[in-house]
Amino acid sequence: MAEHEQHLFTADEAFTRLLEGHRRFLSGRARFSTLDRDHLTTLAAGQQPFATILGCSDSRVPPEIIFDATLGEIFVIRVAGNTMAPEIAGSLQYAVSHLHTPLIVVLGHEGCGAIQAALKTRQEGHQHFSRIQMLVDRLLPALEELDASVDPDSLLSLAVEANVRYVADIIRHSPEGQLRLKEGRVRLLGAIYQLDTGAIRLLD
Repeated sequence: MAEHEQHLFTADEAFTRLLEGHRRFLSGRARFSTLDRDHLTTLAAGQQPFATILGCSDSRVPPEIIFDATLGEIFVIRVAGNTMAPEIAGSLQYAVSHLHTPLIVVLGHEGCGAIQAALKTRQEGHQHFSRIQMLVDRLLPALEELDASVDPDSLLSLAVEANVRYVADIIRHSPEGQLRLKEGRVRLLGAIYQLDTGAIRLLD
């Protein structure tokens, strides 16, 4: 993979481009429906994505489609519950340090099954299959401050948002994140995808 010292886009330009793609998706005017073999040849020489998306593995939330991005435009890291783990952190570090993507988005979604599983453990002490429980255990710290007395639907929405903020905070306070954000060339955002409307809600 080719490395670049400076990216073609600033963080703000990357953010604008991402939102423009999302608007095309919502309006039914997505651009990329055919294979461009010349583009494939160019990409074989190296990649320079303008954004990195840490999202959930849920089949209903593919970032490339949601943001109407073609091959080589966004660096996507997907794991159930868009949680943090050493392998995820390593992928993020590669995207920022070697590919110099100026924008990082932590993308959660409403109705997340992984968050539901974590809430079931938190609320009822439920234990899942071993590997699933390992994943759930990574999600639990994000949910510690939630008010368990709210109704289940509201609790799930609050948990999804809390998890996005928690993961973004981990990135923000990592040595790499602190350095890159202090330089002012990288922007970090949290967002929630609405399954029923297809719209993205940005978190402040």
